[in-house]
Amino acid sequence: MATKNVEIIVPPRPAHFVGDGFRVHNFIPSIFNMQRMDPFIMMDYNSKFNFGPTSTPRGVGVHPHRGFETVTIAYQGKVEHHDSAGGGGIIAEGDVQWMTAASGVLHKEYHETEWAKTGGIFQMVQLWVNLLAKDKMSKPQYQAIANSEMVKISLGENGFIELISGNYQDEKGPATTFSPVNMMNAKLNSGGKAAFNFPANFNTLALVIEGKITVNGQEQASTDHFVLFENEGENFTIEAMEDSIVLILSGEPLREPIVSHGPFVMNSQEEIHRAFDDYNNGKFGYLED
Repeated sequence: MATKNVEIIVPPRPAHFVGDGFRVHNFIPSIFNMQRMDPFIMMDYNSKFNFGPTSTPRGVGVHPHRGFETVTIAYQGKVEHHDSAGGGGIIAEGDVQWMTAASGVLHKEYHETEWAKTGGIFQMVQLWVNLLAKDKMSKPQYQAIANSEMVKISLGENGFIELISGNYQDEKGPATTFSPVNMMNAKLNSGGKAAFNFPANFNTLALVIEGKITVNGQEQASTDHFVLFENEGENFTIEAMEDSIVLILSGEPLREPIVSHGPFVMNSQEEIHRAFDDYNNGKFGYLED
């Protein structure tokens, strides 16, 4: 099979705050638009940031979502969250929160109370994963994926793959998805190498969470850099030049109209208007701020 080459490697743009608890660099849609990256229609990356101690946890208050899924991957720090469909809990280091907003939920997320009291290094990724038109108005649901539930595929002395969703080799990740979405962390020792294989048409990217890597033996990417692959070829390799953690994403594009406005992502402007009407009329449920 042919090599999947790198299209571009980009550094993070200047960070901004979402609420007072998430200092993020946006890659999607500010650098790469939703259509290009579909089904990954938003990516905020909270690179390492030291939050001081506080008795009032920082975060984001109650806000709505409709038409997609939110996925939060915790690398350092802890988050507490709740939604109007009854989902909620604590995302500890290494865990993943996978919330299907679908027909609509209210949501809030804050630094976990006890963690906030001491503060420390905070590092997370939040993704929005698009839903097919037929699934956008389905019932909201929630998947809490503890790190202990993730499939760990040993690469011997090279390190290991931490599989969240989709497939790697003959293993399958614990998360349930509406369309093909491969999501995994490659945790490689210095000098370690890993090979990947995804369909040519899948939108595929890598985010260097920690360390420095060489892709396909040619191009280098360091901490906080985003690697976008071409939609040709199937195979690529990454090699760690130092101990590294790399988030790998590859998903089948849905190839449906994308119309977004704030926290709503639908297929038409009419559906966006309906989302605002439903939200204003209390159809997303209730959640105390």
